[in-house]
Amino acid sequence: MIAYTRDEIISASDMARGFSGVLNDLINYTKDRFVISKNNKLEAVVLPIEEYERMQEALDFMEHMEIYNVVKKREGSKTIPLADVMKELGISEDDL
Repeated sequence: MIAYTRDEIISASDMARGFSGVLNDLINYTKDRFVISKNNKLEAVVLPIEEYERMQEALDFMEHMEIYNVVKKREGSKTIPLADVMKELGISEDDL
């Protein structure tokens, strides 16, 4: 679990009242993020767009690496033609 500092946490009502100030703090890099709490429960994080895009690119890269690793693992493995699988399962092209 990620730890948040007290000055990063803002209530939903304070966020609604002071959104412009919060946005300016993010734009001016005064704050790295804000965590919104509602009824004493952390509900959301507000980030500068650059940080969000960086995180999304990292996630996309990790997904591509996972796909690459699956493909590499399957390289050279025995394959079964679709027609043989369909015949074994008793499925015809008309069933599809």
